[in-house]
Amino acid sequence: MEPPSSKSQENHHQQQQQHHHQTVVVMRHGDRKDNFEPLWVTTAERPWDPPLVEEGRVRAFCTGRKIRNQLGFPIHRVFVSPFVRCVETASQVVSALCALHDDPNNLTGDNVSIDPSKLKVSIEYGLCEMLNTEAIRPGLAPKDGNWGFNISELEGKFPAGTVDNTVEPVYKELPQWEETVPGARTRYAHIFQALADKYPTENLLLVTHGEGVGVAVSTFMKDTTVYAVEYCAYTELRRPIFHKDQSFTAGNFEVLTHNGKTGIEYISTVKDDINGMS
Repeated sequence: MEPPSSKSQENHHQQQQQHHHQTVVVMRHGDRKDNFEPLWVTTAERPWDPPLVEEGRVRAFCTGRKIRNQLGFPIHRVFVSPFVRCVETASQVVSALCALHDDPNNLTGDNVSIDPSKLKVSIEYGLCEMLNTEAIRPGLAPKDGNWGFNISELEGKFPAGTVDNTVEPVYKELPQWEETVPGARTRYAHIFQALADKYPTENLLLVTHGEGVGVAVSTFMKDTTVYAVEYCAYTELRRPIFHKDQSFTAGNFEVLTHNGKTGIEYISTVKDDINGMS
């Protein structure tokens, strides 16, 4: 019998090292108030930062229940954009993920008993909305440049006992106003990878904005253009993690979400060449 080739030995060694798969779920916030009550911005103290409407809270809680019941793995950490619609969305999702009893009659996390030890939540500036007029309606951005995010106040919106105050954010501050769309997309791709690499042994849920969810698909599914991201739409990313001693190496993320199944629609941008060459 011939000795095994070095390549097969390497593959066997890598299989022995493989410990687990890491999953990262990237999710959009729920239904925002200014899209349902257009006059809200005329009297709002913070017109650039709309909260959820009640339908958005219900959608977020029910999406959290769906993630808990259908994905088949635990979420260990949740990272959230500081915009209040994302914080309120994450609060509902966390209540669903940590609920002691899955009562189908519950439509929101209000008065739901939870086990706060199941996961931890942190706010991450890198997940924030694109800070430009493509995403923030003209004239609504704060004129003094102060977006006024009170982190301790926002953390108070999460279920009691779920906040991890020891986490150092990847992005220590918000991007500059009028960041470019390509710049924002690069930021989203970077923060997804950076958070995954920072917590390689944990499954993550990242609550962000529509553009960010689209980037999560198009970055890890080559030659794909995302054209629709519904409220609370989410994509599931997965990669293998290989452990050796105290270090790890990671494979590439693959997108497990099917077109249209979780609120995201996309098309392939690969063009078939009829003539074979051009």
